[in-house]
Amino acid sequence: MYTIEVNGKSCFIEKDINILDFLREELHITSLKNGCGEGACGACTILVDGRAVRSCILKASKVNGKKLLTVEGLSEQEKETYSWAFAEAGAVQCGFCIPGMIISAKGLLDKKLNPTSQEIREAIKGNICRCTGYVKIEHGIQLAAKAMRGEVKPQFASRINEGVGTNLIRIDAVEKVLGTAQYVDDLYAEEMLFGVALRAEYPRAAVKSIDVSAARDYPGVEAVMTAEDIPGERYWGHIFHDWPTLVAVGEETRYIGDAIAIVAARTKEQAREAVKLIKVEYQELEPITSPADALIEGAPQIHPKGNLLSKTQIRRGIPEQALAQSAYVVSNRYSLPPTEHAFMEPESAFALPQSDGKLTVYVGSQSVYDDLHGIMAILGLPQEKVRVISKCVGGAFGGKEDLIVQHHAALLAWKTQKPVKVTLTRQESILIHPKRHAMEIEVTTGCDAEGHITGIKANILADCGAYASLGSAVLERACTHLCGPYVVPNIEVTGRCVYTNNPPGGAFRGFGVPQSNFASETNLNLLAEKVGISSWEIRFRNVLEPGKEAPNGQIADDGTALKETLLAVREVYEAFPYAGIACAFKNAGIGVGLPDISRVKLKVEKGKIRVYTSAQCIGQGLATILMQILNEATGITGDRIEVVPPDTDLTPNAGTTTASRQTLFTGEATRQAALRLQQALECKSLDQLEGTEYYGEYFGKTDSLQSDQQHPTHHVAYSYATHVVILDEKGKVQKVIAAHDSGRAINPLALEGQIEGGVTMGLGYALREHFPLKKGVPAVKYGTLGLLRSTDRPEIEPVIIENNPSPLAYGAKGVGEISSIPVAAAVAGAYKKLDGKLRLSLPLRGTPYMQ
Repeated sequence: MYTIEVNGKSCFIEKDINILDFLREELHITSLKNGCGEGACGACTILVDGRAVRSCILKASKVNGKKLLTVEGLSEQEKETYSWAFAEAGAVQCGFCIPGMIISAKGLLDKKLNPTSQEIREAIKGNICRCTGYVKIEHGIQLAAKAMRGEVKPQFASRINEGVGTNLIRIDAVEKVLGTAQYVDDLYAEEMLFGVALRAEYPRAAVKSIDVSAARDYPGVEAVMTAEDIPGERYWGHIFHDWPTLVAVGEETRYIGDAIAIVAARTKEQAREAVKLIKVEYQELEPITSPADALIEGAPQIHPKGNLLSKTQIRRGIPEQALAQSAYVVSNRYSLPPTEHAFMEPESAFALPQSDGKLTVYVGSQSVYDDLHGIMAILGLPQEKVRVISKCVGGAFGGKEDLIVQHHAALLAWKTQKPVKVTLTRQESILIHPKRHAMEIEVTTGCDAEGHITGIKANILADCGAYASLGSAVLERACTHLCGPYVVPNIEVTGRCVYTNNPPGGAFRGFGVPQSNFASETNLNLLAEKVGISSWEIRFRNVLEPGKEAPNGQIADDGTALKETLLAVREVYEAFPYAGIACAFKNAGIGVGLPDISRVKLKVEKGKIRVYTSAQCIGQGLATILMQILNEATGITGDRIEVVPPDTDLTPNAGTTTASRQTLFTGEATRQAALRLQQALECKSLDQLEGTEYYGEYFGKTDSLQSDQQHPTHHVAYSYATHVVILDEKGKVQKVIAAHDSGRAINPLALEGQIEGGVTMGLGYALREHFPLKKGVPAVKYGTLGLLRSTDRPEIEPVIIENNPSPLAYGAKGVGEISSIPVAAAVAGAYKKLDGKLRLSLPLRGTPYMQ
């Protein structure tokens, strides 16, 4: 028997169990999050006798007789102070890490109320944040300390002006600080079962037989399902239905994350023990781990249609002739690795059968409607029998677009007619969900004697991994953005996306563009050397401006402000000897002729405006943005506005949170609905409009890549950026200046936070993150991914350029993806200046970050 004090109350524990499991599952203290289970992420941080400790690696015996404190145990004054400080600083995005950050901050401030910036960084070094880049978290802690010293009084700003352009605090900030925001794994229900999947033993093997009899007989087990138990469509996927829900006898496994069987039991321990009892007879086969090997004639076919998923080809002008006549030509081959999203919240889904025969599934993904359509198909049910509701999403970055756990929870709940929760361990998450695509890119770039780009030829070989996911679309974006935001009259880009037995490649912040940008921007620096001009100057001479023709033939619109971003960084770039520079552009919206619609419905209910849309917030603060747009159009303040969580029974389909589209698309749909409401308010008061509805829709009409138009519109908008990275003499990143044209800043503070987080993620990609594979099997855990911590981040200076006359969403575009894209090339350029070494692969070798 162990005795501990938790938030001032005595508790008794009979067995020497894991403390995080006890606190979450027995006491239901859900501010604590299980982000890794290995003591690496800090989301489960508690104070033990005043010292910050990761509870996921603590046993009861280690804390016997000690006092434990979580966010729930803070004094009311502390809760008010931290809530105000973090909200005011803009320190909250997805929120999953924030309660752990608060506890680490308290551990520091209890000892030192006037800490230095370095002391704050050291205090939260054990807490990873994947969203914010740590900048505003540090500011929040400084502000809290200031309040505790009595220098400022916590007081939320007056909510008089909440429209476009104001730093309105996030509407979900306080509940995320205090740990009351609900994520899927925080949900509990009576008679709840726990689901676990048996994963493949080998990346490639023939499944000869599956024996589940021992698992079915194990105590506590209520269901075991294999492929033959799936009532509907067994294969699913975004574009191609090539991913099996469960691998059947007679089929081959295609990667180490393939599910063979799923088990539901009364406890997690019972489910995991039962899974171990399932006997699978395999014929192990040699995995194909190289796209080049997969394309060799006679190579084993991973899928019936072959190993080539897709091919993209873009051609304009006569690139061969242009390159032959160029004054200078540079050719290189670049190697870009797979990388892990490392979002803070591992995947979780909770399926709950209803008394009316309907199945409700709670998810933390990027589109409730994508999940709905997949679950319906796999269960063989009509739409009226399935409802999908979103809880808070603890980060995604593209990594939560696929069905990973949602369909397994739904199947087990449907089978048992009991609530079932499936939550991945961090290691399962690393093994299973899609990664950033590895790519090999060959680029040849030519220019004339003055440095004007004459032509570009490129070949991209992308490792799609085991399943298509969004690989064909990612390849398209890599190809269409390779030439950069410049005037390039002659281009030929050929890309191939190839199946292998590696983990699947999927959507990841930047969607293929970070890879091709690194290659093309590095080539541009080398051309500048040959011409004898600076890297800034060669970009300025080729800059895409309004009215000019982009490499894809689209005419740059009046909101194109790349030139302004270049001018904004010129002085600082030229002032430092070891400064690298890179530009980027990124589409807002899916584009290329595909249906791309967002929908919003406003209802006047009980004197309030309720905003109904399925547009998912994955940390970017979308609900706050929509509130500001609604306020701008109508003048109605936020205390009379409520944004309803995505729910397929209630909210219209606004499309997936992907392609930097939601601020523009759902923002514009909100504006349209709000303008209709405003018209009604000219004649009646809000109370008189009780029960009325106002619908808004925005359809981004575009042309396909195969369009024969001379000047097609492939995307409705683009954002532009120029980043400068400054190194000190020791080779450490000292500062990043990130100038962004993302249109109108709806919420400048939130926009800065997106830029800071994106820059930090881009630095990780450039300097340290890696995802080693051994014969298709990830040889890494969360703590060895190379993620940057608070002590690693340099100074980051966002520069916001607002120059977009478009009325759509009051001129807003997107920033979520582009903020990461140009970082790696800028870092590589800085190191080239420092030591003269040309680095053609990531993460960059021979730096203080990766020896």
